[in-house]
Amino acid sequence: MNSWRPWRLGGLVGSLRFRLLAATLIGLSLAMVLAGVVLNSLFHEHVMRQFEKGLTQQLDQLTARLSFDAQGHPEIDAQSLSDPRWQRPYSGLYWQLDDMTAAPPRPGVLRSRSLWDTRLALPADVLRDGEVHAHELTGPGDSRLRVLERTVRPDAVAGADVRWRLSVAADLNDTHEAVAGFQRVLGFSLAALLVLLLAATWAQVALGLRPLLALQQGLKNLREGRTPRLAGDVPSEVQPLVNDFNSVLDRNDEVVSRARTQAGNLAHALKTPLTVLHQAARNPLGADLATLVREQVQLARRHIDWHLARSRMAASTGMPGQRVPLVPTLQGLVRVMQRVHAERDLAITLEAANEGLQFAGEAQDLQEMLGNVLDNACQWAHSAVHIRVSDGAPPGQSGALATCHVAIEDDGPGMSAEQMPRVLQRGVRLDESVPGNGLGLAIVRELVDLYGGALQLQTPTQGRGLRVTLILPVAAADISVQKDGL
Repeated sequence: MNSWRPWRLGGLVGSLRFRLLAATLIGLSLAMVLAGVVLNSLFHEHVMRQFEKGLTQQLDQLTARLSFDAQGHPEIDAQSLSDPRWQRPYSGLYWQLDDMTAAPPRPGVLRSRSLWDTRLALPADVLRDGEVHAHELTGPGDSRLRVLERTVRPDAVAGADVRWRLSVAADLNDTHEAVAGFQRVLGFSLAALLVLLLAATWAQVALGLRPLLALQQGLKNLREGRTPRLAGDVPSEVQPLVNDFNSVLDRNDEVVSRARTQAGNLAHALKTPLTVLHQAARNPLGADLATLVREQVQLARRHIDWHLARSRMAASTGMPGQRVPLVPTLQGLVRVMQRVHAERDLAITLEAANEGLQFAGEAQDLQEMLGNVLDNACQWAHSAVHIRVSDGAPPGQSGALATCHVAIEDDGPGMSAEQMPRVLQRGVRLDESVPGNGLGLAIVRELVDLYGGALQLQTPTQGRGLRVTLILPVAAADISVQKDGL
């Protein structure tokens, strides 16, 4: 008794096995009760129909044997009746003839020998010619009787209207016993069927939930380090869950591996500046210490910024369900650049063929990519920067686009074909007089690659300046877009 706790009951009620079995028990119980009521009603109706059919045949036989003499007195030859129960007292089968012309009516003018010295107390009702009424009443020995009655008229009797009531009755005891016996058999049969169905349900639930037990054991083995992935023979309905869980594990392993690689690369990159600083500290008179420290700190900062940017990019990409309005983001960045470069009076224009495009990614990444390219264009432009947004290649499904093109073009000095690949490398700056750390386009290229896009550097058709084209993934075009900007 002391080992039982309320939480055990709560765990039992909350289990999937209990829910399935409880739902099945309730459903089957209701079905069995309904089946029992319906079957019992049908059987009772069938028995009573057969019972009344036999009584009707007896009533027809008596009607055929009923005759009247010249004075209109009724006669029934009892010896001509086929059923011997008419002659046996209180046999359970009776007939009676009542004179309905007299006032009051005279019951039992003629009656079967089985009634002996009793008469049937029939209700005083009015029957039309040929109509049959049915009643239930108490008969000899307090037995329950089913009675059928009809009105009979002589063929030709001088004088007023003459009516007789002929009735037959039979004991319902045997019928009730038959119905009660059927009810007992039916109840036992339905109860046995319910037990068998519950046993089958228990076996079905046990077999159906067995893969979950195997999955639980697989998770335990995974947690304890026995296996690197969920494995085992699971049903096809559970296999997608196992595959998705293994995909999550692969994703986590990839993130951990990338983090370890980034940490190792950062440690390796910082090793050289730290070594130089260490040597300079040991021999401070052999070099310009301030210049050396400034150069090495700047180099270390570049490495740290680079690896932190890559870590943030790797963590944010690949998240499902992200959508960012593309054109409003560009409009906000244009307003920012106009304020930043207000003293240069740059003409920054935006042209969008489809303003409903949605970038399939994270908002900060989109601003990082577009902001770096746009800021670079504004720094090098002489007087104008033009942004053009166009649809890319569709994936073959209506209502959605696979990619879009964002081309940012300036009228600055541009760069040669040999310089274009170099500027995408981290830490490379073509002009050291311009502020920066050489990571802008390199970070943009890394982000674009992580999103499965592309970065293109081209010389515009007029032969001066630089055009940077970002090919980015986009989501469905039917998503509502807020056009308020940033």
